[in-house]
Amino acid sequence: MKLRFLVSCAGAAAILLAAIGDSAFDRKLTKDQQILHALDRLTYGPRPGDVEAVERTGLKKWIDQQLHPERIPESAALNQKLAPLESLQMDTTELIEHYPPPDLVRRIAGGRAPMPDDPLARAAIRSLIAKQERRKAAKAGEDGPAMMDDGPRLRDILEPDEIDTLRNGTPEENRALVESLSADKLENLADAVPAKLRGRLLAAATPEARRRLMVMDAPQQAVAADLAAAKLYRAIYSNRQLAGVLDDFWFNHFNVFMDKGADRYELTEYERDAIAPHVLGRFRDLLEATAKSPAMLFYLDNWQSRGPSPAKPGRKEAGLNENYGRELLELHTLGVDGGYTQKDVTEVARCFTGWSIRAPRQGGDFIYRDQWHDRGAKVVLGVPIRAGGGMDDGEKVLDILAQSPATAHHISFELAQKFVADRPPAALVDRMSKTFLKTHGDLREVMKAMLDSPEFWSEGAWHAKVKTPFEVVVSAIRATNADVDDPFALSLAVGRLGEPIYRKLEPTGYSNANSDWVNSAALLERMNFAAALASNKVPGVHMGSIPGNDADTVARDLLFGDPSEQTRAAIDKAQPDLVAGLVLGSPDFQRR
Repeated sequence: MKLRFLVSCAGAAAILLAAIGDSAFDRKLTKDQQILHALDRLTYGPRPGDVEAVERTGLKKWIDQQLHPERIPESAALNQKLAPLESLQMDTTELIEHYPPPDLVRRIAGGRAPMPDDPLARAAIRSLIAKQERRKAAKAGEDGPAMMDDGPRLRDILEPDEIDTLRNGTPEENRALVESLSADKLENLADAVPAKLRGRLLAAATPEARRRLMVMDAPQQAVAADLAAAKLYRAIYSNRQLAGVLDDFWFNHFNVFMDKGADRYELTEYERDAIAPHVLGRFRDLLEATAKSPAMLFYLDNWQSRGPSPAKPGRKEAGLNENYGRELLELHTLGVDGGYTQKDVTEVARCFTGWSIRAPRQGGDFIYRDQWHDRGAKVVLGVPIRAGGGMDDGEKVLDILAQSPATAHHISFELAQKFVADRPPAALVDRMSKTFLKTHGDLREVMKAMLDSPEFWSEGAWHAKVKTPFEVVVSAIRATNADVDDPFALSLAVGRLGEPIYRKLEPTGYSNANSDWVNSAALLERMNFAAALASNKVPGVHMGSIPGNDADTVARDLLFGDPSEQTRAAIDKAQPDLVAGLVLGSPDFQRR
């Protein structure tokens, strides 16, 4: 299928990256196009019946509802899906207790911390302590005979035919194997399975068994899995679609990399408490919530940043760290061309000395350490900040940046690039910027300025954006009305397509630009995912039947409109069982 698909991958890339003329922004969409355009941009893609629902409600009223998500009753299906993900409502201290990191295991083993009350956490601690002891013994054995048994082996747990199934079986056979094991066997298996088989085991396990396997072997993985599952479930099932799209946008704007030390545990609170509540509020509040978040403080190292202080015998001073100051100016507020200098970066960093974390490796919250603060005079973007200040030096910087015309323009451009086009019209960005400044950074009003603009409802914006990997996976699930009872395989698919969830290492976050998502290898992976989904071969996803008796009807149902000539030519020649996969992998479906 993929070798004969529509056009070559290079040709498909060229179609997706076709330039849009400026005059296209002067041509208005039809009323039918406007509804589909709103669903494409303000949700994770339409579901069957969504177009008709918006028609009944009225487009203007529907948009107003999405701009006020607190007024929308949440989906019962979503609440049911999220209920088993117990880590989502925990604070960071509780996460560390229930999903213990290696340093806590060592402290418990040494009698410096108590055993947790949770039975699964206690079992995990015992398993992890045993692993640590075996590693110590193995290391000692390098220089002497004190080598111990390296723990349970596969053949001590499974029968030969079961081992063969684990190594060579289908996902269905592996799932049946895991479901047949007792809790004790499963616990031992988590300790014994080689790394090369671990992925197969986790992919085959039920959500309940997978959680137990993760907790027994590397508990922090269960926290990451819950976060990824929740992100997928919300995108697929939530009625508050625009809030979800904006949550993703602002998380990337204020990106934090999950796999950096303490952020494995801090990220849950970060997205839940710092990002999500502010996506349609005031930018200044969002800026402060991220600045004070232990996740951001740890990720960009500000928690260690100190100003000059008298030398203290035996204590090494960490010194000034400019990482947060630089990203605050370049990425979070002014933008790379926002008129700041290296001197401003240093001055901003000095203002934030002492903004730190209480016991960061134990789930501590934000703390201001006055003894670490640089109390000297500073000048930020030409604004003097007098000597002798404290925590309010950083607050003043946030005030200066939140009120800056450069920040208003940078934020407005990024929102327009996300929701309108890669190169949004300058006039639109200027109007959004003026709204930002006039309303003191009211993000709901900035969004309304964009959504009230003729540019948003123009042919220049119509299908002008290429879906990110996350968007293409979720929109395919929504378009086919599939049901997901285990999103683990979907999370892996998003990663294979190039957007591992919560795992963008650089502070830039994942890109809004089409060109960063379109290349031959990426398009081939998208086609492979589309074929697997349409063939009902994605574990944990139940497709049901795709309506339509002929290829053209299937295409219109999945695209919510007419296919292009290229897509129609390809599906007309395809076998019936390949049509849905071809449509979901087509350039038509890759656009939004």
